[in-house]
Amino acid sequence: MRLILLLWALLAAPVLAAVSVASPDGRIVVSIDLDGDGRALWQASRDGRPLLKPARLGFILADAPKLDRGLAIAGEARAARKERWEQPWGERRFITDAHNELTVQLAEKEGLRRRFDLVIRAFDDGIALRYVIPQQPNVATLRIVAELTEFHVAGASDGRAWWLPALEWNREEYLYRATGITEIGLAQTPLTMQAGGTWLSIHEAALVDYAGMNLQPAGDGLLRAALTPSAAGPPVVRPAPLVTPWRVVMLADTPAGLANSSLILNLNEPNRLGDVSWVRPCKYAGIWWGMHLDQQSWASGPKHGATTANALKMIDWAAENRLCGVLIEGWNIGWDGNWFANGWDFSFTRPYPDFDMARIAAHAKTRGIGLIGHHETSGNLANYEAQLEAGMDYYAAHGITMVKTGYVADAGGLQVAADTPGVGVDGKARGLTYEWHEGQASARHHLKVLEAAARRRIAVNAHEPIKDTGLRRTWPNWVSREGARGMEFNAWGNPNNGPEHEATLAFTRLLAGPMDYTPGIVSLQGRGQAIPSTLAKQLALYVTIYSPLQMVADLPENYAKAPKAALDFIRAVPVDWEESITLAGAPGSHVVTVRQRRGGADWWLGAAGGATRVQQPVKLEFLDAGQRYRLTLWRDGPAAASNPFDLAVESRIVTAADVISLDLAPGGGGAAARFEPLP
Repeated sequence: MRLILLLWALLAAPVLAAVSVASPDGRIVVSIDLDGDGRALWQASRDGRPLLKPARLGFILADAPKLDRGLAIAGEARAARKERWEQPWGERRFITDAHNELTVQLAEKEGLRRRFDLVIRAFDDGIALRYVIPQQPNVATLRIVAELTEFHVAGASDGRAWWLPALEWNREEYLYRATGITEIGLAQTPLTMQAGGTWLSIHEAALVDYAGMNLQPAGDGLLRAALTPSAAGPPVVRPAPLVTPWRVVMLADTPAGLANSSLILNLNEPNRLGDVSWVRPCKYAGIWWGMHLDQQSWASGPKHGATTANALKMIDWAAENRLCGVLIEGWNIGWDGNWFANGWDFSFTRPYPDFDMARIAAHAKTRGIGLIGHHETSGNLANYEAQLEAGMDYYAAHGITMVKTGYVADAGGLQVAADTPGVGVDGKARGLTYEWHEGQASARHHLKVLEAAARRRIAVNAHEPIKDTGLRRTWPNWVSREGARGMEFNAWGNPNNGPEHEATLAFTRLLAGPMDYTPGIVSLQGRGQAIPSTLAKQLALYVTIYSPLQMVADLPENYAKAPKAALDFIRAVPVDWEESITLAGAPGSHVVTVRQRRGGADWWLGAAGGATRVQQPVKLEFLDAGQRYRLTLWRDGPAAASNPFDLAVESRIVTAADVISLDLAPGGGGAAARFEPLP
């Protein structure tokens, strides 16, 4: 009897066919196991301590049995890579991709005998996993109801998290919540956490023709992948072969370590556009902030902002201040009435009568200023796609090389043609589905726009976009995007962004990629409300918030009233970098970042504070040893806590052996600096 019980216990025990891969430095180990039911589980450790506890993998399918149990490991393959690659533009010029890769081949032992691969990459700064489902007799079209990927965070009971709610009406435009890990709700990614002495952020990379991933808590630090739903059917419908986006866990000892990671970019495919020297990092002005202040309107009428006279004046101001572009919103037919409601009336080739596109484009060319076009869609993808080629041709014909797209619509309100592609204004009666900004239809749409733009050598800055997952590496004309609360919430938001918002962005949203935050509001004034920032912090944001496209966002008359030193900094600060290093900070508290000008030897520093005062020593070890530098520091003055306009500017000689002390005022203090090498 004892022998029978022993044999039964052995047969019932999990089958631990563990296969593992370690990061190049050996600190991280990721394993794939099979349990007793043949389910695939993954787990990870760091420095010998649990990081991710065993958690499920697999799929629930609409028209086929679940792909998650009765599996066997049919084989494995290993690879390693260490290479250095160059960005055509970016926060750093050269990036090292060093990882070890494990491919685990899984196959069903019975039934349909389907097979798929799990591909795992282990880097020193994180781990990534994706599914690869090849073509095979019993798999033609995959209709994925749910992806069963789980992340079971060890040490969650004492951990902290910074996150945004998912599947809410206002897309990504919410204030970040700081809670315990066990208090997370349905969350968007990146989701940043501190657990067991490790900082980690869960996100995804290379989101192509697939639904965006959210995270559903299931207790005890267990987070389940929750694919963004579709009104047209399952969240994902794709023919085989299928390669999913990477499921990514970024890892670091400090918050600054997360901000310094290039993991998301390393998980994307190389540039497929070839020569992209026509993509120009740029500081730009615009007919934009006046609308948010309600001094101008997008719609036609007495307050219309996008007039020929206003555009010519803004082009001249941009040229005088050594900017390279002017954004003009509200130039095209469609803004009158309730444009937010459906977007059917937008034309992308017809300007308002008081906007002379040909004259404006010719004047911009003589002043050396590029026009930045604007395509607001109201989330009506059907109308926009019907006019996409014509709209891009119109811009190309007028020498416009950059476009800001917009998808202002409640989440779940993207209008997508449900029957045939190419539904336009005259096709209102045709079938539509209403989709989410992070859904598969949106992922397809954004790449369609990128490719149409690239054929005309036009770069894209998307607002109200799908999340950033590093596709700027593959399509380098995707220069920036919004995807979080931007500066406009400080004009009219109730509440506004609060003083801690930018320091939180540095360790959450900005881990995904560049953000067009539109800094530089030197008036510190919105629509009847003060902006929670000092003047010094508005300067610092040009360094702490990375984007190759930075707006000089305030009105020209406000720059004329501001201290000359503020505009001097804004004119001079670069937007394209050789190297970037986040030195210190924590979500909501502060962030200190230094960046070296691309092709130059000068370094720039930005420090953005939060609600409380921060005193931060900064070692200048990033400077070249033995080299003397002139430090120019724009910082909060002694009265900045009560007078946010108090800006002090000082200069001295420093070397790499020095330490400077930053004193960031409460209520949104800041500091900015330039280090110029001396002969």
